[in-house]
Amino acid sequence: MTAGRPAAVLCGLGSWLPSTVVANDVVAATLGVSEEWILQRTGVRTRRRVEPGTATVDMAVEAGARALKSDGAGQVDAVLLATGTPDRICPSSAPTVAARLGLSGVAALDVSAACSGFLYGLAVAEGLIAADTFHRVLLVGADTMSSVLDPEDRTTAAIFGDAAGAVVLRAGDPSEPGALGPFVLGSDGDHGDFIHITGGGALDRRGRVALTMDGRSVFRHALHRMGGAVATAAERAGWSLHEVDRFAVHQANARISRALAADLGVDPARWVSNIEHAGNTTAASVPLLLDHANRDGGLRPGQRVILAAFGAGLTWGGTSVTWPTLAAGD
Repeated sequence: MTAGRPAAVLCGLGSWLPSTVVANDVVAATLGVSEEWILQRTGVRTRRRVEPGTATVDMAVEAGARALKSDGAGQVDAVLLATGTPDRICPSSAPTVAARLGLSGVAALDVSAACSGFLYGLAVAEGLIAADTFHRVLLVGADTMSSVLDPEDRTTAAIFGDAAGAVVLRAGDPSEPGALGPFVLGSDGDHGDFIHITGGGALDRRGRVALTMDGRSVFRHALHRMGGAVATAAERAGWSLHEVDRFAVHQANARISRALAADLGVDPARWVSNIEHAGNTTAASVPLLLDHANRDGGLRPGQRVILAAFGAGLTWGGTSVTWPTLAAGD
């Protein structure tokens, strides 16, 4: 953090999950596999899916409202929406989220970096606050993954769920709890085809919109890139990995999380997780995890926490934070 620049301080937190729970038996029947096959390969027992007619913006508004309530100030200067499943290609979804939250007139923009979108969004918000452009920013991560899933694709149908999570960041002092540390961000577009959504773009008008993923390649690159982001974020914060109390990383797959902990030589007990009952919720994954862990005691004030994510693009990111005291947004 450059001397004299304000820090971006986490001051509000909220999330929202659709009410429809889809258990492994339902998914297994469609895929022609067993429930245990899904659990062993993904770590997921249940995931949430939106009801027909519920959109990404709807979930983002719910999570954003909870984060604003948690913060208590009731007003922000900008709204950022990290999503890979916007309701429309144009216009962007963030202005609609802002308007529905009663924030018409504030700056609003979408951030598209797939599962890394929330980490990229944090970096964008931090830069805007550090530049004194804005003093308070609402960042929402939301994805309606069920809208782009092929229900018969074993690689994707079992792992992904729908959700939204949000944080409020304010200008503050770099030394106070909740201040975000230095960021690690990266990309590798040479491997962009490892995870992509067919259809809907200027280059791909085949009509069929579906998520495709090269699972083995994604696993390998996720370990390398997310592991590097975790280690570098800790180093830039001035912490050794053994001084980090909790690791809150993108819930891509339980096997990835276990392998990552083993590669880094970190006790898996220090890794917070909610993939078992939420699945991989892409851009919503990290803020959803933070909200769940804040509520159930997995994260406690004063703990040193590393955040990291990896996703399509390929993209990855990481940062650090000393966990603050945050009110529930319900």
